[in-house]
Amino acid sequence: MATGTLYLVATPIGNLEDITHRAVRVLAEADVVACEDTRRTRVLLERFGIRTKTVSYHEHNERERADELCALIEEGRNVAVVSDAGTPGVSDPGFRVVRAAIERGIAVVPIPGAAAFVAALVASGLPTDEFYFGGFLPARPHARREKLASVKSLRATLVFYETPHRIAHALADAREVLGERAAAVARELTKLHEEIARGRL
Repeated sequence: MATGTLYLVATPIGNLEDITHRAVRVLAEADVVACEDTRRTRVLLERFGIRTKTVSYHEHNERERADELCALIEEGRNVAVVSDAGTPGVSDPGFRVVRAAIERGIAVVPIPGAAAFVAALVASGLPTDEFYFGGFLPARPHARREKLASVKSLRATLVFYETPHRIAHALADAREVLGERAAAVARELTKLHEEIARGRL
């Protein structure tokens, strides 16, 4: 029996029209769609008439679920991994199953599409020739300032994710640590209330 394939399928970060034709086809043809939140992914699948079985794959079950998914693939099934929005593995679950698949000799195929930080970067007006993506900043103030200090000397645009309730503190820490420099804050990208604030820290 032939081994299946692990697909990493990027999904829209807001506007459902941003999904690619290839992503729709792969999700429809897969045997299983592994997703962070099955209810959220079901909305996307139903929009495109996809009836593929879904299973949960999130940060709390990632370790054991990665082995289960790889076992399915070794039985000849095709598994598509999605996150709630954007590209799986980018500040979302995905790394463990990719690592497990590679160790077992399973084909890993990316289906590219949206990534929120890329959309924010290209619309920010800041230089895009070199950038550093640091994922989510630490929640604790001391750790956050240490993280910012560690990248202060990079000659690149710095890109981070931050939660709405911490953004003001994060910006204050960034100004204190990085100095007064050009900055942009993007939120609700591709959605009805999309907003990008550009200026200085």
